Parts: sequence; C-alpha cells; structure tokens
Amino acid sequence: MDSISNMLSGIKNAQSRKKKEIILPYSNLKFEVAKLLKSRNYLAGVAKLEEGNKSHLKIILAYENGEPKISEIKRISKPGCRIYKNHRHIGKVLNGIGIAVVSTSQGVLTDGQARQKKVGGEIICEVY
Repeated sequence: MDSISNMLSGIKNAQSRKKKEIILPYSNLKFEVAKLLKSRNYLAGVAKLEEGNKSHLKIILAYENGEPKISEIKRISKPGCRIYKNHRHIGKVLNGIGIAVVSTSQGVLTDGQARQKKVGGEIICEVY
C-alpha cells in the first residue's frame, strides 16, 4: 500500500473509532495534503513531530456534534494507475460540496484552486 493510501485509511479508521488523533510516518506530500485538509476544516490540526532522526506526522481529527467532519475520503490516483487531469477536466466533487486534492506544479491544491490558477495535475483524493 502506498503512503497516501495508508494516511487516508488511517484517517477513515480513526474516525470510525472516534479517536482524537493519529500519528503516521512523515512525508512532505502527506504533510501538504493534511495541511490542505486542515485549511478546509476537515481536520482540526496537523503537526510534524521530530524524534531523534525520525519524523512523524500528527493529525488531529475534527468532529462536529460527535460526528466526523469527513464522511468519505477516497483515493483516486493510485501507484498502478495514475490519474492526471487538465484544469478544464477537473470536475466538482458532489456539485461543490466536497473537494478533490490535486498535486500540481504549483503545489498541492484543491480542485477549485487548480481551476482558478488554470493548472492541471494528479488527482490524489476526493473528500466530502
């Protein structure tokens, strides 16, 4: 399993168990995806933890009235089948209710930001 799928599964499983936070091995891409989800209020917090020569990613999960803010998180582009889209072909997730996370040449962006900046890229996941 790739590291992004591992992170998304960890978030989904932790929310089903009503956990407050999860700690994962650190990578720059996972950190950028988590920061983007935090900026859209799907996560309560994100931090990089240093332990000697190892780094970990701490993700604090967000709940509203006891229910997780993320009802579904789904991996789109996988290591065996990468999905790339031009900015004109990046669709809205649930008619704009959710977001798609896109890895572009200008960094990790939401689908709306990618369309606005007119850049395409790899569709990492959809969140709603």
